[in-house]
Amino acid sequence: METASDTLCERPHPSRRAVLLGSGALFAWAYLPRFARAAEARDPRLVVLVLRGALDGLSTVAPVGDPDYHGLHGDIALALDGPHPALPLDGFFALNPAMPTFARLFQARQALVVHAAATGYRERSHFDGQDVLESGFPGPGHTATGWLNRALADLPAGERIAPHGGLAVGPSTPLVMRGAAPVLGWAPQVLPDAGDDLAARLLDLYDHRDPALAIALRRGLEAERLAAGDGMGMTKRKGGLDSAAGMRQAAEGAARLIAAEDGPRLAALAFDGWDTHVNEGGATGRLAMLLGGLDGAFAAFESGLGQYWKDTVVVAVTEFGRTARINGTEGTDHGTGTVMLLAGGAVKGGRVVADWPGLKLAQLHEGRDLRPTTDVRSVLKGLLADQFGLSPMALGSTIFPDSLSVRPMAGLVA
Repeated sequence: METASDTLCERPHPSRRAVLLGSGALFAWAYLPRFARAAEARDPRLVVLVLRGALDGLSTVAPVGDPDYHGLHGDIALALDGPHPALPLDGFFALNPAMPTFARLFQARQALVVHAAATGYRERSHFDGQDVLESGFPGPGHTATGWLNRALADLPAGERIAPHGGLAVGPSTPLVMRGAAPVLGWAPQVLPDAGDDLAARLLDLYDHRDPALAIALRRGLEAERLAAGDGMGMTKRKGGLDSAAGMRQAAEGAARLIAAEDGPRLAALAFDGWDTHVNEGGATGRLAMLLGGLDGAFAAFESGLGQYWKDTVVVAVTEFGRTARINGTEGTDHGTGTVMLLAGGAVKGGRVVADWPGLKLAQLHEGRDLRPTTDVRSVLKGLLADQFGLSPMALGSTIFPDSLSVRPMAGLVA
C-alpha cells in the first residue's frame, strides 16, 4: 500500500519570468476585435476546473446504497444520518454535505455527476496522470499542448467565439490550455498587487531591460484589476488555489473575465491540494474543506456569469481517483475511478450518470480501486460537441488524438 512518503509530489516553483511569459506573453487576446452578436444568439462557455492531486470520488458522491461501501471507506464514509448527513441525490447516491450549492443546482437540473470515470491511464503517478488528463493524449509524455487549447484552435475560422481566445488560471498556464490558440493568462498569488511599489519598480526595470516582459507584466496586472472587479486597485487576496477562499476568489475573478463582452469563452482553472493520504476526513475535515471551496467556485460562476450562466458548463475533473479502502492514517491512496462534476445552466442535470461496477473485492480494479466504466474523454467530447459543434473526427483525431473509438457522450447539454 502506498504511504504519504511514497507519493509526495514535486512542486515546481517557476521563476517570475517563466510565470509571466507562460501566462502573460500570450495576451494577444487583449488586442483581438470585438464582435457584434445577435441578441437571441446562443453564447456558449466551457470552464474546466482541474483538481490536482486525485479526488476521492467515494467521499464526494457516496454510493450509500451499495452494501459494501461503509465497510471499505470506514470512518470517512458518508451517511444519510448522524451529525453531518450527506445530501441525497437519488435513491443510491448522496453528496458530501460540504457542497450545498451543487446539491441545489442538481435539484434544479443544472448539475449532474458522472461516476466511476477515469482517463485511459491506469498507473498512479500524479505527473503522468495529469499529463494524460490535460494533454488529451492516450498516454503520458505529451506536454507541449493541451486538449482545450487545441479545441479552441480547431474552431472554424470566422466563428464568433474563436477570436475571444481562452483563459488560463494557475501559478503557470495549465497544460490543458497550452498551445497555439491565444490565451489570457492570470496567475493569482504570483503577480504583485497593481498598487504595490514593487509593481512600479518591476515595470521600470523591465521597460529598460526586457520590453517584452514589461508588456506581459502590464497585461497581467490589467487582468488582475478586471478579475478583482476594481479598475483602480486590487482586492486583498484571500488564499492560494489549494484553499477554499482561494478557489472561490479565483472563480469570482475568472467569471468577471469570462462575462466580459469581448472576454474568453473557454477557460481552465487549476486547483491544487487534493492528495489526501492522511486525515482526509469525510463529511468534515480536509476533503470537506476542499469540496467546500469547489462548491464556492460553482456558486461564484453562477453569480458572476449572470445572464451567461444559462449557456455555460463548468466541469471539474481530476487525474484519477483514490482507493476504495481507507489506509492506516485515515486517508486514501492513489486509485483509479472517480467522479466528474458538471454544473451550469446549459447542463441537462438532475442525474447521476453511472454504470455502477460495485464495490465487492472481485469488482474492484486490481482489488483496490473503484473500477472505471466511463472514459473521461467521452464526457469532454460530448461537451465540446454540444457546446461548440466540434465534429467526432476533430474530437477523435486532433483534440483527443488516437481516440476515435471513444464516442462522445450524448445528452449532457440541455
